[in-house]
Amino acid sequence: MTKTAVLAMLDELIALTILDEENVQSFKVRAYEKARRGVENATDDLPALSDTQLTKIDGVGKSTAAKIREYLTIGSVEKIDQLRKKYPPEFVALSNIPGLGPKSIKTLRAKLSINNLADLQTAIDSQQLRELEGFGATSEEKIAKAIERLGISDKNRRFPIADALPLAQALVDRWIEVESVSDATFCGSLRRMNETVADIDITIGASNGPLVAEKVRSSPEITEMLAAGDTKISFLVASGLQVDVRIVSPEQFGAATLYFTGSKAHTIAIRQLALQQNMLLNEYGLFKKTDDGKENILVASQTEQAIYAALGCDYVAPELREASGELEAAAKQALPDFIALTDMKGDLHYHTDRSGDGRSSVEEMVAAAAAKGYSYLAITDHGEDLAINGSNREQMLEHRDKIAALQPSYPNMTLLFGCELNIGPDGGLDYDSDFRALFDYTVASVHSHFDQSVDKQTQRLYNAIADPSVHSIGHLTGRYIGKRPGIELDMQTVFDALVEHDVALEINGSLNRLDAASDVVRQATERGVKLVINTDSHHKSELGRMEYGVLTARRGWATKDLVVNSWPRDKFLTWIGYN
Repeated sequence: MTKTAVLAMLDELIALTILDEENVQSFKVRAYEKARRGVENATDDLPALSDTQLTKIDGVGKSTAAKIREYLTIGSVEKIDQLRKKYPPEFVALSNIPGLGPKSIKTLRAKLSINNLADLQTAIDSQQLRELEGFGATSEEKIAKAIERLGISDKNRRFPIADALPLAQALVDRWIEVESVSDATFCGSLRRMNETVADIDITIGASNGPLVAEKVRSSPEITEMLAAGDTKISFLVASGLQVDVRIVSPEQFGAATLYFTGSKAHTIAIRQLALQQNMLLNEYGLFKKTDDGKENILVASQTEQAIYAALGCDYVAPELREASGELEAAAKQALPDFIALTDMKGDLHYHTDRSGDGRSSVEEMVAAAAAKGYSYLAITDHGEDLAINGSNREQMLEHRDKIAALQPSYPNMTLLFGCELNIGPDGGLDYDSDFRALFDYTVASVHSHFDQSVDKQTQRLYNAIADPSVHSIGHLTGRYIGKRPGIELDMQTVFDALVEHDVALEINGSLNRLDAASDVVRQATERGVKLVINTDSHHKSELGRMEYGVLTARRGWATKDLVVNSWPRDKFLTWIGYN
């Protein structure tokens, strides 16, 4: 069990406890949250710790340590199992809908027998919510609109990428260590970095399929087994998410992975390309037909790269496989110079514990960035308009001095005194213009007032973009995938403003955000908008988000020349006017 798995367990325990106690500030909730922060900062090798050592982790008491040990030992926690019975996944999912908290959904269950989204939609359609105390017509309408804007449905339920990807990666990391396994990867829409997924597909290449299948079938995450063969295994996990595993020979791994990654349209297109060349492509390999048509000779199957090459194409990375022109370009060896993770020179949306929601010190965060080999780093803690998380002028100036004091220790990385400015309802920003001019770099973001009209939101963004102190716009719509819809904007007007004022559009690498979304990025690149890919890290463990931001940028066909934090240091510093 990895630390990531333990953190996921604690996250579920916190969420279920909030629901059970109807209070985000209850003693138990705060205790579990404190323990989670301690585990986050602890060693990665949790299974090696004794019970005494577990209780020495900051915030971890005997009760929580016992739950961690229980999870590390048998892969489950009795307390969580009990809470799951009281609150099934489809009921818990209702709490993700804006306007519905723990008390609200428990009231809906008690008064209207609402246990899932289908029940809720039926009650809304018959206007039952407005008759309940504490709801009313306005609340009912807002909940209905939130469901519509989130794009959620009781049919073909989809799960946010932030829920699916860590689980898929944990399973792959575990199974790839099994004897006889040569390779393993998750596939499907998750590998293509879609924002939501219906299920998780995993392909395993192994010389001893039955042995691997036995290991897969014994996974502690399984709550219900759907299919338990030696080549195909399907099961459900506690959230209701389905995992489909295919075990193939190592020689077939590439073909199977290509097939199960999709998309459907891309798969159809590449099969047609094979047919045009008198070849046949399926999940077992790429085959050349003999002249008499009686036999198929294997051409390539072990790797995806070999299959694309045999078809005369450049390799098409998974995140590009959406039948949006990528295969035609690959066939001409004309794919653009897309941004890559290795191109990234710095992170420009980066928090420390100076922000109220930051969880690592300035020293820790700077050291983490240096370990990544960055050439520059903008430390952008929240401004004063976010009362809980922000800093006043005096605090910010002290923060500037602290950052400056660290600079001599990092001669290969330029440390920038920055700020995440809050965009007010009319586009106003923190502090006055003279104080904002003291920052080396700023990212301006929306954090509230999500219900304004399209025209007001667009004007709001325009006013912020036009401010001379703003270098970039952070997490454009303010969305949380599957949990909070973002603001609605006239994107073309926003793009025009970004180009006019030479302001960059952020691609936020947090899996909860991935904002701007890949389709917006595609439009922005066509317009020539400058881009910036950031992690929005609030803890030293979150720098890996850069990969997700880069993959989202690539889905939107972002080229290296447009991404400002892929530029060499001198070019970037000149662009922001750094002296």
